[in-house]
Amino acid sequence: MESLRIIETWPVPTAAAAVVRADGTLAGAHGPVSHRFPLASVTKPLAAYAALVAYEEGAVELDEPAGPAGATVRHLLAHTSGLAFDEHKVMAPPGERRLYSNAGFEVLGDHIAKQSGIPFADYVRQAVFEPLGMTSSTLEGSPAKDGVSTVEDLAKFAAEVQAPQLLHPATVAEAMHVQYPGLKGVLPGYGHQNPNDWGLGFEIRGSKSPHWTGSSSSPRTFGHFGQSGTFLWIDPDAGLACIALTDRAFGPWAAEVWPVFTDSVLAEFTRS
Repeated sequence: MESLRIIETWPVPTAAAAVVRADGTLAGAHGPVSHRFPLASVTKPLAAYAALVAYEEGAVELDEPAGPAGATVRHLLAHTSGLAFDEHKVMAPPGERRLYSNAGFEVLGDHIAKQSGIPFADYVRQAVFEPLGMTSSTLEGSPAKDGVSTVEDLAKFAAEVQAPQLLHPATVAEAMHVQYPGLKGVLPGYGHQNPNDWGLGFEIRGSKSPHWTGSSSSPRTFGHFGQSGTFLWIDPDAGLACIALTDRAFGPWAAEVWPVFTDSVLAEFTRS
């Protein structure tokens, strides 16, 4: 677990990390894995997974109207609804641009709450956290950014996504598949990307450069990072997932150390 010890050198007060294999087993962990960290946008994959449970349960359809005129649940999940970043303002027609939108995820949460009759925070708890045993995880506000969790809990989520029990594998495969291919847009913290590939709630690495994953990460790598200094990636080609949570806001420090860390993790754990 030499690669995981790299987090000790990061310029952060607290950090924890784990690697999960494709079969759901924990390959290694380091740091205070039961410490609760604010997730920021790493909340989005958790909210998206709950939305996919709602889809499989029949509470919503992916292509039913939701959000701005002409937009659907799928548009909201894929950041193509046309809604602005942090306000409920339409900036483009649905499906035309990849506009990363916290507002879109808030509209999504409201839509699922309305369709299911269950407040969205409760829906996420019942649909994802409780069945996976994520006992330290909560959604404390916006479905876009107000999740709180631990490395221990997110390792359970990473195991689920790689070897689904709550969802049909075809649904999860769709979530990692590029939605509305070819759209360009801004990847927060990393500037304009063409294309700016996205699945259903999961960012897809594709050919993006620069990027927060490693130079050896496969194009099929998907996941999310958060402005609170957090990330979760899953590399299906490597058969690995990695979680790293910190308590220092994302910035140049993260852009510098995360890719090196990821490359070290991939080198060590794919070799072993």
